[in-house]
Amino acid sequence: MRILRQNRLLFLLAFITLTSGCREVAVPKPAGYFRIDLPKHDYVLFDNQVEINKDLPFSFEYPSYGKLSAITENVMEPGWLNIEFPFYKAKIYLTYKNINGNFDGLMEQTYKMNVKNHISKADAIKEQVISNQENKVFGILYDLKGNTASAVQFYVTDSVKHYLRGSLYFAAEPDADSLEPVINFFRGDIIHLIETLKWKN
Repeated sequence: MRILRQNRLLFLLAFITLTSGCREVAVPKPAGYFRIDLPKHDYVLFDNQVEINKDLPFSFEYPSYGKLSAITENVMEPGWLNIEFPFYKAKIYLTYKNINGNFDGLMEQTYKMNVKNHISKADAIKEQVISNQENKVFGILYDLKGNTASAVQFYVTDSVKHYLRGSLYFAAEPDADSLEPVINFFRGDIIHLIETLKWKN
């Protein structure tokens, strides 16, 4: 009887030891980001749609999943429009100006907006030269690295009459790591817009 009890006790201790050693230790999971499903790149032509702005002397292709809207309130001249992506809380702001002999002033204004205002927050600012001789489209694409308010900005011009500036913004806390896939996606759309841009006169 005593031997049977000892065997049961040994069996119970062995069972507890074996089963307790197999449990996984709880470890906190590393921080992660939600998966973001992005659509396939698809484009439609903006060519002075009357409902947007009939006075803009250029055309370009923009994403079909974007919503085009003109800014008319508190604006003295035409040329302000947005491409909105509500699902991604993203917006590409576009501003057109007729140079009217003020090329240097527009360049200075662009420098202040693209570089000077973001230099304290940006880890780096990379510039890519834009040169399309056929369509007379020249400028610079700015990639602002780090937790900046705007990650991609650009300006294009024919250096004589037309000047178009654009910037990508998100209605979210700047976090370069979590936004990187979306920034890269919309950067591709901006490049397509620039590549298809044509001045009207």
